[in-house]
Amino acid sequence: MHVEVPVQSGEVLMKRDGGGESSTVVRDRVYQARERQMQRGSGNAALSGGELQTHCRVDAAGEAMLSAAMERLGLSARALHRILRVARTLADLDGLDHIGNGHLVEALGYRKLDRQQTRNAQVSV
Repeated sequence: MHVEVPVQSGEVLMKRDGGGESSTVVRDRVYQARERQMQRGSGNAALSGGELQTHCRVDAAGEAMLSAAMERLGLSARALHRILRVARTLADLDGLDHIGNGHLVEALGYRKLDRQQTRNAQVSV
């Protein structure tokens, strides 16, 4: 997974109150998300196919979005499973039992960045 981080100005970096979450708050959110995963039996990265169907259900709109994305981006079943695992993690970080369309969009965005990085690496080789 790749995450694009925009360059920040010195002014933004030097602010004492960056307006974002503190490291402590983020750490607590990650800990709680991990606890949610362990209550289901394993971390999201280790979910098997059957567990994906149980824990990574999406509504009809989400299914339509994923189907369209698979066709448009040429994604495999393996890629779909990775997207669902990331979306499940994003929902866990939000403290939610269900995966929302926003989680799917964000997970797809990470996959798209990953594919762009791979293409760029192949071209430069």
